[in-house]
Amino acid sequence: MLHVSPLRYIAGVKTAAIPAVRVEPALRDQLQQVLRAGESVSSFVEHCVREAVERRYEDAAFVARGLASIDAAKRSRQLVPAAAVMDRLQARLDSAQRKPRRSR
Repeated sequence: MLHVSPLRYIAGVKTAAIPAVRVEPALRDQLQQVLRAGESVSSFVEHCVREAVERRYEDAAFVARGLASIDAAKRSRQLVPAAAVMDRLQARLDSAQRKPRRSR
């Protein structure tokens, strides 16, 4: 599958370059070995950078949701001690391990 940057086909959009990254020759060789048919090093790097940026946004959103959840729990005063949560989880695990497994 050929990866084509959508920016090349959006009229009026200026593109910017990402600075060159120096790597060990062994890593460059590994990169060359995993490229798909028709894929360039540049398109591979662009794809990886896009994925990493998206992952960072997702990580930040996850942390924000967690912090908001903590604040909401504090405001509602419906906090559960960690030991109680762990005890409940352990009880569920113990129960699941005692049940006979069904064959498929």
